[in-house]
Amino acid sequence: MKDGKYRPLYEHLRQSDKDELTLTLAAIKRLIGGSLPDSALERSWWSNRQNALQASAWMEAGYRVAQLDLNKKRVTFRRLRPTYNVRRDESGAVLWDTNLIRGLRQHMGLTQGQFAEVLGVRQQTVSEWEIGLYAPTRATGKHLALVAERAEFTYGKK
Repeated sequence: MKDGKYRPLYEHLRQSDKDELTLTLAAIKRLIGGSLPDSALERSWWSNRQNALQASAWMEAGYRVAQLDLNKKRVTFRRLRPTYNVRRDESGAVLWDTNLIRGLRQHMGLTQGQFAEVLGVRQQTVSEWEIGLYAPTRATGKHLALVAERAEFTYGKK
């Protein structure tokens, strides 16, 4: 998430180890160091729309608004645990596809460049994997599996 008014909310959620987190509107105001718009007292403001600036704060942090109580002025965020369609080759090795690679990188909270450093490849290589131009080699797939295990990335291991 780029810098902006709701970045502190993003950071707070991103650093949380909780699968569910309830915050009052007052706590959110303190986090962002300012006020919320009047429209924050309407249910639609809290929808999980990709194109809404405020929603990108919680969605990019891996959360969705799960419950909203406007009377008590509190919102419950729930972490999404993505599921992946994991394909395997004849030996049972995971075939790392675009979604799985991007999911691991995002789980680790890394940019493509940082992820490339961890793997010992170029950033361009990670980009090409994520857009589906190329797939990792079998050896790199094994390395990805080790990195995923160390990062506690759940993706449907055998």
